[in-house]
Amino acid sequence: MFNVLLIESDLDNTLLEKCLKDLGFNLLKTRYNAAFLALIKEITPDIIIFNLDTPSEKILADLQTVNLQSALPVVMFANDGNIDTINQAIKADVTAYIVDGFELNRINSIINVAFARFKHQQSLKNALEEARAKLEDRKKIDRAKAILIKTQNFSEDEAYHSLRKLAMDRNITLAEMAKNVIAMAELLK
Repeated sequence: MFNVLLIESDLDNTLLEKCLKDLGFNLLKTRYNAAFLALIKEITPDIIIFNLDTPSEKILADLQTVNLQSALPVVMFANDGNIDTINQAIKADVTAYIVDGFELNRINSIINVAFARFKHQQSLKNALEEARAKLEDRKKIDRAKAILIKTQNFSEDEAYHSLRKLAMDRNITLAEMAKNVIAMAELLK
């Protein structure tokens, strides 16, 4: 089953802990402290669950760091329903923010929804990153074509086909060849 890191503001509260264990989750329960980021790296949980009154700015900043290093689904049970707090939690990539406690019979479905939403968010982020990379490649190719048009008096079509042939001959991508042409042009300035 999944490894859960449970961060509770009240360690004496065992209700959520017992529910998670009954559902078959492997569980480490602790309070939030300065060693949070190191703990994440050490135990590599599958999901982080917070049970607290309100998330501090430090917790939200640490969650942003976690999501940059190795993103994880995060479920946060909190008593703070302030819209600013909710927006900050969303910016910190909290997958599910549940206000005013929890109902034990809903915990499993909340976790399942958090995992599904997390996977969906990750696929969107990956698609966005892929689109950005393709756009950057396109810009490099266009810049390299412009260099060839200017220096070799090629038409746009000739410049593209020359880049393509050079890339194929060297067994590299068109973007890599464009990068090489740009670097060479910079060197010869």
